[in-house]
Amino acid sequence: MGRMNPDEFRASEKMPLIVVLDDVRSMYNVGSVFRTADAFRVEAIYLCGITAQPPHPEIHKTALGAEDTVAWQYFPTALDAVHSLKQQGYTVYSIEQCEGSTQLQTLPAGKVKGKSYALILGNEVKGVHQEVVDASDGCIEIPQYGTKHSLNVSTTAGIVIWEFAKRLLM
Repeated sequence: MGRMNPDEFRASEKMPLIVVLDDVRSMYNVGSVFRTADAFRVEAIYLCGITAQPPHPEIHKTALGAEDTVAWQYFPTALDAVHSLKQQGYTVYSIEQCEGSTQLQTLPAGKVKGKSYALILGNEVKGVHQEVVDASDGCIEIPQYGTKHSLNVSTTAGIVIWEFAKRLLM
């Protein structure tokens, strides 16, 4: 199928995007985000707070080895990660429903290229910590039209990473 091997993946050019997991409880969600990050050659994943770190069998169950290919780093808090990212010149977005948030589909394609981004995904129940939202450059919201007003964190990651991939890689 023309897939890269792990060594080729590690050496390949990555999409200028870092995914930050802010106190994500489920190791299956963590593994799923690793797998999606591998699929789109995301630069790295930052695991923060109570978010589990590889190696772990429950992460591996959904990551299927992506936890060994995608670079990752641990931070005691997502706020620490945001400060580090901003010092490195990243534009940081929290994926959260908040006043003044930008609808995902309205992100301007032309203004995205040539920059590096970080996306903060929050806890399955509480979302992104408020101090992290406040420290972000903005919030991105996925429009939802049903009775529920939230999505699983790994589903959210897939949708948002795909939207950034379309803008950064195509």
